[in-house]
Amino acid sequence: MFFEPKDGHGLPHNPIAACVAPRPIGWISTTSADGIGNLAPFSYFNLVHNFPPTVAFACNGLKADGTPKDSWVNAKQTGEFVYNVATYALREKVNLTSTSWSADVDEMRETGLTPSPSTIVKPMRVAESPIQFECKTIEVLHLPSERPENPSTIVFGQVVGVHIADDCLADGLVNYDRVQHLTRLGYQDFATIGERFSMPSPYHKVEQD
Repeated sequence: MFFEPKDGHGLPHNPIAACVAPRPIGWISTTSADGIGNLAPFSYFNLVHNFPPTVAFACNGLKADGTPKDSWVNAKQTGEFVYNVATYALREKVNLTSTSWSADVDEMRETGLTPSPSTIVKPMRVAESPIQFECKTIEVLHLPSERPENPSTIVFGQVVGVHIADDCLADGLVNYDRVQHLTRLGYQDFATIGERFSMPSPYHKVEQD
């Protein structure tokens, strides 16, 4: 089939997100200017640069009360956020923190997660998450939207600190099976990393150090 998004797709559900899958989930913790913690998952998230390491997450839509989402507001106002790796073991907590809570609610405490102090930035880390990136906000972009009720804001952050649980490392490498990253597919579907293979570049070795 072929369709132009502006004309609709004619299917029971929009297939676009399912065509770009799996997507890592950015479980983003922030702190408001008033010091209130916030935690929310974003399926439009990724690592976008290595030098320096940079991540980006997109806040799509508004809160239930019609106000901007706390994550991007906090990241812009304070200049900081933390990316916590979402895992299969934490899937229920990740899903629960997607609720549209009031700005005065600390989702981490509300859902029974353990706040852990960061080393460089102020937002707390999720102690139960095996990997966390402390980030400094470097840019916030507001994308054009065809629907005023569904604005899109992208937050870019430079990774300034990395925490990796020792038991998630094997022979000096991050072990996917031990982490069990939770990823987002389309519709209401999620997945973990399954079968995988290695395939070196035919042109040159890309240094990731």
